[in-house]
Amino acid sequence: MPHLHSLGMPMYYFHVRDLEPSTDEYGEEFPNDDAAWKHATGFAGEVMKDIDGRFRPGQEWSVEVTDEQKQVLYRIEISSRQRK
Repeated sequence: MPHLHSLGMPMYYFHVRDLEPSTDEYGEEFPNDDAAWKHATGFAGEVMKDIDGRFRPGQEWSVEVTDEQKQVLYRIEISSRQRK
């Protein structure tokens, strides 16, 4: 059973993997896995919206959602290829 925090909700962590990987050390509280998934998809959409042409062919980007036990719950991956 997940550990409950200040709001009585479990913690979820959102780890970004790209040219400069970022590990989420603080996490966020959500009522359930579905709410964490919704946050992850919104986050991925915002990142892609703000990328402004910096995402190049051959690059990959992902966000991995884990629970407090570091179990991967979800992974959103975005990759690009240039066709020759």
